[in-house]
Amino acid sequence: QVQLVESGGGLVQAGDSLRLSCVASGRTVSTYAMGWFRQAPGKQREFVAVIRGNDDSTGYAVSVTGRFTISRDNAKNTVYLQMNSLKPEDTAVYYCAATDVYASVVLYRTSRPFNYWGQGTQVTVSS
Repeated sequence: QVQLVESGGGLVQAGDSLRLSCVASGRTVSTYAMGWFRQAPGKQREFVAVIRGNDDSTGYAVSVTGRFTISRDNAKNTVYLQMNSLKPEDTAVYYCAATDVYASVVLYRTSRPFNYWGQGTQVTVSS
């Protein structure tokens, strides 16, 4: 089993930056694909970013490309989401996810391969 705990959320103004962290425990996740998803009130959960386990290649939602960066620190069993130039529409609960299933970025976007999820951290961006 893998436990995931997110942190780093908060209330910021438009244009500010935040860095979310997701610490994994229970297993080493250096070879796992790690993803970030978000869910705004009244909306479905959506894909934000993924970093694959085999080659650390990354994929991003169009809405965050160029503003968000996903990375990992295997020594700390942690994945990060650096969020720059935040917009009010980025307001959501952000969830970290992990999987040992090897898949394409296209499939990871659907969230189906992910079998471990964190509890989420709230990000609120004011205008």
